[in-house]
Amino acid sequence: MESRERRPGPSVRTRIEEVTGEGVSGREDRLATEEPLEIRLAWPGSAARRVWVTMRTPGHDFELAAGWLLHEGVAGVGQVAGVAYCTDEDLTPEQELNVVTVTLDGPPMGDPGHRHVAQSSGSSACGVCGKDSIAEALTVRHGQRWAGPAPDPGVVRRLPGLLRDQQPLFARTGGVHAAGLFTADGDALVVREDVGRHNAVDKVTGARLLAGASPAEACLVVSGRAGFELVQKAVATGVGTLVAVGAPTSLAAGLASRAGLGLYGFTTEDRTVRYSG
Repeated sequence: MESRERRPGPSVRTRIEEVTGEGVSGREDRLATEEPLEIRLAWPGSAARRVWVTMRTPGHDFELAAGWLLHEGVAGVGQVAGVAYCTDEDLTPEQELNVVTVTLDGPPMGDPGHRHVAQSSGSSACGVCGKDSIAEALTVRHGQRWAGPAPDPGVVRRLPGLLRDQQPLFARTGGVHAAGLFTADGDALVVREDVGRHNAVDKVTGARLLAGASPAEACLVVSGRAGFELVQKAVATGVGTLVAVGAPTSLAAGLASRAGLGLYGFTTEDRTVRYSG
């Protein structure tokens, strides 16, 4: 079970001064927590090694690690044997509960030493940052595609509102993204929040993996734009449709079309724009 006893939770209190036309007033506010998470990978016959460091909102760290490994093509469905916080004695207080080790039941699908060397790191802003080369950044891994029904446009328009209803951290801080997996009828299966839009998607996929469920479903809904890295992750997990509140990029729309992924942007209760599918 994950514990956050010695580290901050998903939000922290702070004192602020609010300046309006009527003057200055002091009050307490909340900020979304942002801290590094180091992901280590181990399997039988191989000691744990660092494969990635990302900035994230603490919480659901095991899910983030498992989902990231699948999206990157390092681990497949059913290959994660265990996830735990690292307990090395030489960890500093800042590192405690910020280092996660994922143990696979066998060697990884891809060579983590090739694309994810010891110095690999990322930010909470973009999942593609830090790739070893342009060719690696554009590599797309295809999961088993969703074969069930697709949502009709009426359901698509309702999805961002349904996602927003399950964003308590955003309501407190205004500083996080969200991603959610939904059925074709608009029923929420899992929703996660994070300062990084790609982390939120990793957490959603990881939640399904660690629950023993397929990450492929009818709809993945994201609270921001549909950038290339989010379409990349949707294709890797095999979801049928990606619904975004914001716009897609040209690269994202092109990938969605080639992969057969339904892609919607600018989605509100009154309007949505279909780019593929």
